[in-house]
Amino acid sequence: MNIHVHELAKTLGLSSKELIEKLHRMKVEVKSHMSVVPPEAVQLLKKKEVKEAPKVPVKPTVPPVQKVSPPPPVAKAPVPTVVKVPEVKEPERPKVLQPVQVQFPITVKDLSIKVGVKPSELIKSLMQRKIFVTINQALDETVAKELGKEFGFQLEKLPTMEEALILEHETKDAKNLKPRAPVVTLMGHVDHGKTSLLDAIRKSEVAAGEAGGITQHIGAYEVDLGKGHVTFLDTPGHEAFTAMRARGANVTDVVVLVVAADDGVMPQTEEAIDHARAAGVTIVVAINKCDLPSANLDRVKKQLTERGLVPEEWGGKTIMVPVSAKTQEGIPNLLEMLLLEAELLELKADPTRFAKGTVIESELSKGKGPVATVLIQNGSLKIGDFVVCGPYYGKVRAMVDHKGHRIETAPPSQPVEISGLSGVPKAGEHFYVVQDERRAREITTVRQEEKRREERVGPARHITLEDLHTRIQEGKVKEVKFVLKADVQGSLEALKGELSKIDSKDVKLTIIHSGMGDINESDIMLAAASDAVVIGFHVGELPRAEAIAKEEGVEVKRYTIIYEIVSDIKLAMEGLLEPTTKETFLGRAEVKQVFKISKVGNIAGCLAVKGKLVRAGTPVVRIIRNKETVFEGKLAALKRFKDDVKEIAEGQECGISIENFKDYQVGDFIELYQLEKVARKLEV
Repeated sequence: MNIHVHELAKTLGLSSKELIEKLHRMKVEVKSHMSVVPPEAVQLLKKKEVKEAPKVPVKPTVPPVQKVSPPPPVAKAPVPTVVKVPEVKEPERPKVLQPVQVQFPITVKDLSIKVGVKPSELIKSLMQRKIFVTINQALDETVAKELGKEFGFQLEKLPTMEEALILEHETKDAKNLKPRAPVVTLMGHVDHGKTSLLDAIRKSEVAAGEAGGITQHIGAYEVDLGKGHVTFLDTPGHEAFTAMRARGANVTDVVVLVVAADDGVMPQTEEAIDHARAAGVTIVVAINKCDLPSANLDRVKKQLTERGLVPEEWGGKTIMVPVSAKTQEGIPNLLEMLLLEAELLELKADPTRFAKGTVIESELSKGKGPVATVLIQNGSLKIGDFVVCGPYYGKVRAMVDHKGHRIETAPPSQPVEISGLSGVPKAGEHFYVVQDERRAREITTVRQEEKRREERVGPARHITLEDLHTRIQEGKVKEVKFVLKADVQGSLEALKGELSKIDSKDVKLTIIHSGMGDINESDIMLAAASDAVVIGFHVGELPRAEAIAKEEGVEVKRYTIIYEIVSDIKLAMEGLLEPTTKETFLGRAEVKQVFKISKVGNIAGCLAVKGKLVRAGTPVVRIIRNKETVFEGKLAALKRFKDDVKEIAEGQECGISIENFKDYQVGDFIELYQLEKVARKLEV
C-alpha cells in the first residue's frame, strides 16, 4: 500500500518538512508532502524511531597508587645574562571610522558639534580642498562624508521619521515569533467557480447574492479548519491582485488556481498563471466541477503541464486536487494541502508587536466615514491604536471581523474592517501602528507634501524603451521584461520567435505574459508590478487600460511591423550593456628636476617628449618608474614657467603637479591618457 509523506509524518509524530529532510539524508528522492515513500524506506524509518536503551557508563578502574621516591636534588644553574632586544614597532593599523548619524545637507557648525572638531579645523581642511565656506554654510552629502573620513568619522544619513517607523516594524525578535495562518488567493477564468468554491469552504451564500454569481468586490474571509486557520482573498480580477503587488504589497502566500474540469485552460487561466508566477507565490490547482459527466481531468492536467505546471503524480511539483463546489467532493483534501503548504513555508509572525499590514479594500461609508478592510501581517491591532496608512492617519474606533462581529484585538493573518481614518486609502497601501497621535500626524504631513509634489511632477515612470540605457540594474545579468499582445496566435508565435533570436548572454529578455486581443487593465497592472514594457502588435488599447497606464506611468508601444519591434528592442537591450572603456594616448613627459615650493609642495620640472600634454577633458595621469606604474591620478596643475597653460607641445619644458602625489623622482615618465566609454554591441 502506497503511503504519502504527510501520512507517514503523522504516524511518526514528525512534521512533513522534518520527514522530507530525513528522507533526503537517506538518499530517498521525494519532492513534497504528496510524494509516495518507498516501502523499504518506511521500514527503515520505523526501525530508526525505536529508541536504543541507554548505555550504563562504566567507571574506569583506577590503578593503585605507587610510591615514588623523591628525585635527587638538582644543582642550581647559573643565571643567564639578559640581553635587551630592540623594540619593534608594529605597523600602523588603518583607522576604524566611528559611525555618526547626521541629516544632509549639514552646516559646518552642526558638523563640528556632531564630530567634536573645531569649526576652524574643518574650514581649514576644506580650504586645502579648494572649498571655501563659512561656519553657517551647508555642506552636501559627498563633501561632508569626505570631510568626516579625514577626521575619523563615518557619516551616515539619519533616517527620516517614516524610515525609522518602517525599521521599527521590520525588526524581528525570534523568540516571540509564532506560526501564522496562510493567506490564500483564488484566481482563474471567469465562471470556473472561484466564489462558489470559496462559498463551499466557508459554508455561506456569497455567490447567491451577487449578480450572475460573479464576484463584484474584493472579499477577505478567515476560515477555521479545526487544525488551523486559513485567510482567503476572493478577487474580482487579476488586475486587483497585481494592483496590490504594484504598490509593494505581496500579501498572498498561496494562489489556488481554479480550473473547470469540463472547460480546461482558458485565456484568463493563463493570465492568472503569469500573474502568480510574477508574484513568486506557490500555486495549488483546484480542478473544479469534477462531478460533471463532461469532466476530463487528464486533459486539464495535460494543458497545465504544457504551461509549466506539472502535477506531482506525473513527476512534477504542483499539487492538483479534483474538487466539486456543488457536492463538496475533494474540499477537505484541498484544505489539508493548503495547511501542509503553509507548514512547509514556515509562516511566522510576532503577535506581541504593534500591528502592520495591508489595505485590501476601502470605501467612504455614509454612516461610518472612511472604512478600510485590512489584513494584519505582523503584530496585533487593538481598539484605540493610532494608525498611519498612506497619506492618512487615525485612531481605530471600531473593528469588525468578516462575520460582522465587533472585536477588540486582531492577531496576524486576520482580516478586519476598521473605521477612524482621516481619508480613504488605496488598496495595497501599507498601514503601521505608531505610539501616539503626534507622531502619526508628523509622518502623514510629510507624506501629503510628497503626494502633492508627485502630483505636480506627474506619475513615477516605469521602464521605457527610450530610457533603458539610464536604468542599468545592479548585477551581472541585465533583464528587460515585456508583456506581449497580438491580434492572432500566428502573429504572437512569430513575434516570440523573432525576439528569441536577439536574446544574448549579456542581456536577459523575459516575456512575463503574452496573449491575444486588445491591451487591457490586467496587462497594464502586471507591467506596473513587474517594471515591464507593454508591446502590442496589430491590437488596440482599451480606454480603461490607457487611463491606468497614464496613472501608473507604464509605457505601451504598439506596432504594425514585427521587424520594427525587433529593431527597437535590440537597441534598447544594447543600451543596458555596460560600456567598455577605451584609452587614447595624449602625451608623455620626462621628469628632469624636482622643485620644492613653500605652501605648495613638490613640483615636477618636465620635458614633453611625445605628443601633447593637455588639461581639457580631465585626463588620467600615470607615473611610470622603471617601466612600472607607481601612481595613477588626476592632473592638478600644468604650467609653462609661472603661467597656467591649457596644453604643452612636444619639446617644450613645463611644470606638472598631480593630485595627492608629491614623490617625484628624476627619470620618471608622466603619461596622459583620455578615457572614452564605448557602447557595446550584443554578442548573440
